[in-house]
Amino acid sequence: MVEFTEVGDRVWVARYPWFDANVTLVGGERGLVAVDTHGSTAAGRAVVDDVRRLGAGEVTAVVNTHWHFDHTFGNAAFREAYSDLPIHAHELAVAELETGAARVRERYAEDPADPHSADVLATEVVLPDHPFSGVDLLDLGDRAVELVYLGRGHTSGDLVVNVPDAGVLLAGDLVEESAPPSFGPDSWPLEWPATLDLMLGMVGERTLVVPGHGAPVDREYVDRQRHEVGVVAQTAAELAGRGVPVDQALESAEWPWPRERLAEAVGLVYAHLPRDQKRLPMA
Repeated sequence: MVEFTEVGDRVWVARYPWFDANVTLVGGERGLVAVDTHGSTAAGRAVVDDVRRLGAGEVTAVVNTHWHFDHTFGNAAFREAYSDLPIHAHELAVAELETGAARVRERYAEDPADPHSADVLATEVVLPDHPFSGVDLLDLGDRAVELVYLGRGHTSGDLVVNVPDAGVLLAGDLVEESAPPSFGPDSWPLEWPATLDLMLGMVGERTLVVPGHGAPVDREYVDRQRHEVGVVAQTAAELAGRGVPVDQALESAEWPWPRERLAEAVGLVYAHLPRDQKRLPMA
């Protein structure tokens, strides 16, 4: 049992221990929008129980901020509880979930000792059925909820959810508070800083930003994290431009976060950098 806490006018956030993942509710005259659904059908059912205990209304729509299973594998539980509610996501996130879900299952099948393995393997993956490409608007009667695609970063299909009348923006995993941003094999570290620049254009001095993981943050925090993501991208690009081999890059520079968290990011910068911006590895 996890409590939803109101962080803005009719915007509630629940922070779940598994992955320190946030689920957010946005309320209006026409019901609730649930943003992200957690990492399995069983976990999603627990979220639904917490939503009902809050007593703020019925969920009428779901939004997935990106494809990763800790944000989408609870979709089936919401469909069970609320029938044919629409599930919104960026079109790239839908495609990535369709192809990536099997890899998630394989990973958990290889680790049956994981306490969540059985739940993940038993999950029916429900794809979002309301994809969009640029901007979408959810009408809750007395307020509008904006879904905005700003570009590639944590994944190809990250979206942000803006609740302008409440001064709250939901950033998904473009921003993380409980740990440094997660660079996975599907991340775009060279493009992530520009995506955060666009997001900062939506964030005022008093805007509350809800990350995908961890406590809500302010503009100053997002600006600092944007700088750090930019340092990772720029440093790796400079090393590639000097001909430093990728397997020596982490030990050849200073980084804003522990080196063991950045191997994937550095490798992706080397892979994504245009050929004319790289030199052959130095002997």
